[in-house]
Amino acid sequence: MLTFTQKKPPNPNAAVVSTLSLTAEERTRSRHRLQMEDGQVVFLRLPRGTILQDGDILVDETTGSLVRITAKPEPVLTVVAKTTIDLLKAAYHLGNRHVPVEITSTYLRLSPDPVLQVMLQQLGVEIKEEISPFQPEAGAYGHHHSH
Repeated sequence: MLTFTQKKPPNPNAAVVSTLSLTAEERTRSRHRLQMEDGQVVFLRLPRGTILQDGDILVDETTGSLVRITAKPEPVLTVVAKTTIDLLKAAYHLGNRHVPVEITSTYLRLSPDPVLQVMLQQLGVEIKEEISPFQPEAGAYGHHHSH
């Protein structure tokens, strides 16, 4: 059984034995029991507060085996706007509610929430319900993830 205790930055050339596809919420858990796609049970025992990002590499404590993390597609709301200022206003209102948000120059992405969806519609932005990898910002005091 693999127990991952160490995270390394993304490295496309790493000799990984497998990939572990996790949702945004699962990537915030530092201690957790998971099942890989092949049915193998693995454990995360990472330093508390570790947030995994798409492409990160995990190292098994015993064998040194490497596994690559991938952002698992999940239900999301993708917000687009006609103008930059409208997108910025939507980001402001979501941030004011401390909602995990993926921020890019052309869209915002968040987990589905009917109350937030109504708020965003009232702001006049376009909302698409999608299944997509979700990579929210880690926050001002977290590890920054560039886009």
